[in-house]
Amino acid sequence: MCGIVGLVDFTLRSTNKQLTAMRQTLTHRGPDVQNSVWYENPKQVLGLGHTRLSILDTSSLGDQPMIFAYFSIVLNGEVYNFQEIKEELLKLGHSFISNSDTEVVLHAFAEWGTECVHRFVGMFAFVIYDQKQKKLYLCRDRVGVKPLFYYWHLGIFLFTSELKAFHEHDGFEKKINKEALPLYLKHGFVPEPKSIFDNVYKLESGHWLTFDLEKQTLSKSQYWNIEDFYKQPILNISYEDAKVEMEDLLKSACQYRMVSDVPVGVFLSGGFDSTLVTALLQKKSSSRLKTFTIGFPDGENEAPFAKEIAEYIGTEHTSLDCTEAEAKSIIPDLAYYYDEPCADISTIPTILVSKLAKQKVTVALSADGGDELFAGYDGFKISIDQLNRIRKIPLPKILGVFLSIFSKLILYRNVSLKKKIEGISAVLRSKKPQQFETLLKNSSGMPSFYLKKFLKKNYEFDTNVSLKDKLENINDERNIQLLKSFTGSLKDLLLVKVDRATMSESLEGREPLLDHRLIEYAAQLPYEFKQDGIKSKRILKDIVYKYVPQSLMDRPKIGFDLPIFKWLKNDLSFLIDEYLSEESLKKTDCFDVDEVLQTVDDFKDGTLQYNDIIWRLLHFQMWYEKWVK
Repeated sequence: MCGIVGLVDFTLRSTNKQLTAMRQTLTHRGPDVQNSVWYENPKQVLGLGHTRLSILDTSSLGDQPMIFAYFSIVLNGEVYNFQEIKEELLKLGHSFISNSDTEVVLHAFAEWGTECVHRFVGMFAFVIYDQKQKKLYLCRDRVGVKPLFYYWHLGIFLFTSELKAFHEHDGFEKKINKEALPLYLKHGFVPEPKSIFDNVYKLESGHWLTFDLEKQTLSKSQYWNIEDFYKQPILNISYEDAKVEMEDLLKSACQYRMVSDVPVGVFLSGGFDSTLVTALLQKKSSSRLKTFTIGFPDGENEAPFAKEIAEYIGTEHTSLDCTEAEAKSIIPDLAYYYDEPCADISTIPTILVSKLAKQKVTVALSADGGDELFAGYDGFKISIDQLNRIRKIPLPKILGVFLSIFSKLILYRNVSLKKKIEGISAVLRSKKPQQFETLLKNSSGMPSFYLKKFLKKNYEFDTNVSLKDKLENINDERNIQLLKSFTGSLKDLLLVKVDRATMSESLEGREPLLDHRLIEYAAQLPYEFKQDGIKSKRILKDIVYKYVPQSLMDRPKIGFDLPIFKWLKNDLSFLIDEYLSEESLKKTDCFDVDEVLQTVDDFKDGTLQYNDIIWRLLHFQMWYEKWVK
């Protein structure tokens, strides 16, 4: 795991010193070694920088930037099956000086060009400079586990693993993206490819970006798309056979993520997903696996369950009860770790468990993705039930028009009722193939009509995180919700949360449930294998029961809850007083000051219907103070 950074400057003003300053902001991602390469010619200067967290081949032979022939590479992440690819390349005449996956990626690109990525099993963001063709190639893994930002404006091209690096270049303009801020307010994150800043983009997952330095043009191509697999026919397979195949895929995905020359552990929450990963790995291991849990006794707390499961499986378990003071101490630093606003309160425990794990390991497996792939959230079943009830309503179009008119009479103070009526109306007026997507758009996040009042009039308000293709071709209508959850909150919120939290502690986080082979298979399974109307994540749970008694697992899903809004009304109220004050809001110049101040009053007296808006506004203001002012 590492940090990558680089620049191409056609104005010839950039210096190697600037590149070094950019690179140094990413030292936490790679504290072991920091290096750069610098190229100059009459048309442009170009630099590649790298900060290394040594995982595979910890010798200096694995350092980056790495050069082979006329190719140079910087890579963040891991290609787990590099040994198999290396064997193939050796037969083709390639030779290697290291046991690094980066060297294999570089040779694979030299041999197969951009097609090489189809051979990779892993998580990665890498940039390759082809000095002969005068082209820069940027690539991001299929799911988007590893981040990659780029900036292109007034003759300057920059790229980085984290936005903070751009602030060290004097050509970077810090201008708020007026399309991104409304999206952040609605969802709590900014979806790819947008960024909170103008002229900054996230390279979409599963994409290549090619920068032709001679023509000064950018071109993108997609090499993998999860939607393609939700359009494949549903597999004609028995449940028992599917279980066997799924378990084999899970074992392979987990074993690949144990490839390391440094100690590896697992985040164990006690839920089904992390228990499954832990059980599969411990079964195969001759030594005790290291597992880690953070507990919060003053909130809803799964730590005692995680301890029971660890004892049953036989891991070397470390659990730490987090105090209220420890949790609160993280909040002032969130804007630094999350240098693009990311309003997920669970960033706090994720940082804390990363601190705990780093004391004993350098790599930690996290079990994200199970809910999105196998219908684990309660809301999935609720949405399907809601749609079925709405579809039974007679004269839907007439009633839909009536409800649309009626919703306009509902006062904004009754925002929950107004949102519900507008949502039902929109579904009733939609054609059947679009009804489920319409329901999901209108039920997810805070309503646009409510959020619009917080923003100044010059902000554009298109807040739908939409899918890229027609949804009529999805193999099962119910999979639309899984697909939207995967392409939205998982990629742009949950994976961002884990990447920045682990990397803040120089810890590599790996995601076995997001192996692309497993994702592709799950997309084609009958929906009833995932959610049968009674049991969510059915196939995963039935595999878990082979390793851990059902009596240990069957309990309500509670997660890790922090009473953040209670704190903000009491001993953290000074944060609201400071960052959501009239003076602070006027400095930011993004929000309608009177509306925000009224909302703060509503929060304090307990009449606010959407408390999340307070955290999103507060987090943005803290971020703005850190990175923009």
